[in-house]
Amino acid sequence: MKRQLRNCVFWLAAGTVAFGIISACGGSGGGGLGVARGTGFSVGPVSGFGSVFVNGVEFSTEGIPNRIVESNDGITTEGALSEGMILRVQGEWREDGQGTAEKLGYDDTLRGPINLLESDPSGAGEFVAVTVMGQKVRVDRQTIIRGTTFTSLLGGADAGEHLRVSAWRQADGSYRAGYIATISPDLSDVELEGSVTEVSEDLNQFAIGTITVEYDEDNVVFGSGLTEADLSSAKALEVEGSLADGVLTAISIDRDDSRRFARDNSGDIELTAAIEAPYAALGSGDRPGEFTMGGLTIRVTTATELESGLALSDLTTDLLVQVEGNFLSNTVVEAEEISLREANARVKGAIGTIDSATGPLEVGGVTVRMTPLTTLVRDGDSAQASVALVSGTRVEIEGVEKSDASGVYIEALKVEVDNDAGGDDVNKFELEGRLQFISQNPAANGLSILGLTMSDLGAEYDGEDKNTAREAIVSAFYASETVILEVEYSNTPSGFVADEIEREEDDND
Repeated sequence: MKRQLRNCVFWLAAGTVAFGIISACGGSGGGGLGVARGTGFSVGPVSGFGSVFVNGVEFSTEGIPNRIVESNDGITTEGALSEGMILRVQGEWREDGQGTAEKLGYDDTLRGPINLLESDPSGAGEFVAVTVMGQKVRVDRQTIIRGTTFTSLLGGADAGEHLRVSAWRQADGSYRAGYIATISPDLSDVELEGSVTEVSEDLNQFAIGTITVEYDEDNVVFGSGLTEADLSSAKALEVEGSLADGVLTAISIDRDDSRRFARDNSGDIELTAAIEAPYAALGSGDRPGEFTMGGLTIRVTTATELESGLALSDLTTDLLVQVEGNFLSNTVVEAEEISLREANARVKGAIGTIDSATGPLEVGGVTVRMTPLTTLVRDGDSAQASVALVSGTRVEIEGVEKSDASGVYIEALKVEVDNDAGGDDVNKFELEGRLQFISQNPAANGLSILGLTMSDLGAEYDGEDKNTAREAIVSAFYASETVILEVEYSNTPSGFVADEIEREEDDND
């Protein structure tokens, strides 16, 4: 069941691609066009519209009356959805990347006031820890942000705002946001999810983090078959109600967001989530083995395809991955395909060429390909169909490093247009990626990252001593360590030249 869609690109007619217009790619080989690949449900972040794109499939919603979304959070129709929201689509998907939706379901993870904003402690500005009603939420450059900007969050300007959050629960009980948006403050309508402690049925209360939850057992609504007797054994719960002085008066109590991955009558599933427990082999060989995500055990077999250059050893805690497979039981899924949904490469700068013949675009000498997994957004605003990607448009692209016979490229997960970059130097760029080559001789010409070779003769290396910093990178690279570099560089008449180079940690901490 190898997905032909993965290596497709968007065809950029006349050198442009409009926001909100996402083309479907046809399959080749395998089952051919129109052949059913799965019937069940797909859960993942929305990547585009014109129908709804989830997990790389364009799901037609024409058969859903009024395109209704099942939700109790004010998201009533498809038109109220946004890119980045984690959506459950029940229906069928096919080898050609098309699908038919029968139901759409959405539920906020958190909805309420920000208590605290903490920027990346390394100083690199890779993420912001946003605490919402005591629950820590990681917001990074892959997160779709509405009503504010990543820069504003980094600067702490949004403390006290109220947010709508759609997120994945991580191994330590914190969250990773696929989507956040500022909303009008309303303490009479909040939603809290998190680990449950201090349950007291006698007092009709329990705690989620720093919040005390109180309920009237005769009036509160329990969801998903939950009962009051289940509270003491629940690891995490979702509560909606009103908040005052650290006390949430519940009108409904339900199981946490893992219920969106719950099995229905069909056997097929696609899901994107963060890994909660890392891969562990079963028996003496590498496979079979298993890991957990979304409250499910994911079984890996010898037939499981690992896409995006993944290795079993990469399947570690909190990594964002997509799994396609089928249920062996209500809690065990046998994986047919596992692919990376975690950005490991970035490039920022003005678009150079757009190859209308083959689809890729070029930014700072780096080739970028877009697929139905790509989300197109504007900086701190909604996608607008009137805005087009053309040569000279400044963008920041997050994606997965890949390679084929044509060379190394970024498969874009997110393309964000910089609204305020009209006067910036179009010959200045930034990138972050895995070092592919560096000359052992500092007097020789350069290094290579993301398929781009540049000179580092005049570059400033981060550290007290340039030569020592460079030598440490060279030593690590030739010792076969993974070396991730962040590079600011320029396009000059003599080629690309590195201005500043800094080594980054190969993790998400």
